[in-house]
Amino acid sequence: MCLFIQIYYIFFNGQFLLKTSKNAYLEQPKIQIKSPMKIYTKTGDKGTTQLVGGTRVPKHHLRIEAYGTLDELMSHIGLLADSVSDENLRAELREIQKKLFTLGTFIALDPEKAVLKNGKKRLDIRDISDDDIAFLENRIDAMNAGLPPMQYFILPGGHPVVSFCHIARTVCRRAERRMTALFESQPFDYKHIKYVNRLSDYLFVLARKLLKDLQAEEIPWIPEK
Repeated sequence: MCLFIQIYYIFFNGQFLLKTSKNAYLEQPKIQIKSPMKIYTKTGDKGTTQLVGGTRVPKHHLRIEAYGTLDELMSHIGLLADSVSDENLRAELREIQKKLFTLGTFIALDPEKAVLKNGKKRLDIRDISDDDIAFLENRIDAMNAGLPPMQYFILPGGHPVVSFCHIARTVCRRAERRMTALFESQPFDYKHIKYVNRLSDYLFVLARKLLKDLQAEEIPWIPEK
């Protein structure tokens, strides 16, 4: 069973109780756990899984591919966060992980069951906002201001931490491709795609900044003639 669905159905017994602050970007969400979490449920043994709302779909469904890739991206960003020495950057990456978890939860929602019978939204949590996208843009501009202009294409690498960042960037691009494919058949809030698109740019600039901070050399791509 998917991580996002486990939280919705096992932690909360059918009620989504995750609350987040509307005022603080860096505040830890408070989670109320109503019952112990069971790791295996056996409900997916025949190749199907459950969306938020209860709909069962094949595990290769495009929606599963989309939020599954976001889950993969969160893991790579976790590895990156564990590898950096800057505590502020580590905290920043943890917050990005939380935003991706929120995003994955919305992608995991069956759009036909987004509204309950009483008219309320099934997911009573703060969605990705323009402020979240602006945060990434501001960080990109701030980091880029201290970097030399790019004069050539660069190869991923130069230091293990930088390579971790580039892997996260490429997985982020794949998540965006999965989401745009899903959007063609089942449109959702376009800010979700915009956030992931901006995040890949953030990770690219962060990789260059890490290379500079670690006093490592960029590896230029020089095509053979």
